[in-house]
Amino acid sequence: MTPSGSEQHRMIQEVYVLLDDGDRRVLRQFQLNPTQYAALLLLAEHNGVRLSDLSEYLLIDKSSTTRLVDRLSALGLVERIADASDRRVQRIVLTRQGREHLGVVRSAFTESVRRRWSTLDSTEHETLIRLLLKLRRELTILQHGTNGVKGGDISPERD
Repeated sequence: MTPSGSEQHRMIQEVYVLLDDGDRRVLRQFQLNPTQYAALLLLAEHNGVRLSDLSEYLLIDKSSTTRLVDRLSALGLVERIADASDRRVQRIVLTRQGREHLGVVRSAFTESVRRRWSTLDSTEHETLIRLLLKLRRELTILQHGTNGVKGGDISPERD
């Protein structure tokens, strides 16, 4: 019997809760939560990100982003620097310690993810990815009227 849409939704929510719990358990060892980890990953990919762009990427308001940056700064992982072209604009960048810490965290996190997903064989992985991509695309169009993914799409050079 094929599950109804609500049954599928519930199953996906249950899997999400388990995945999120696993993520939190790993990241807690490094004094991070999933949002902070996502911010560090973004900062590692870009050479300075404006606070407003970080907020948009993480889908959180600016006051929450400020608290997040304050926390990461207190841990010595990020710093605020003035933008080279407009000193009124601050960019958030990883510190050297932040890059080193992220390397250790990323290794532990990647291993945890590998272990949790090892129950699926390669064909199942491919099928799941294909279906999730389709679902993400269709939900994005339905909810936002575009093929672009809300959140996660950042262009730090724009001002």
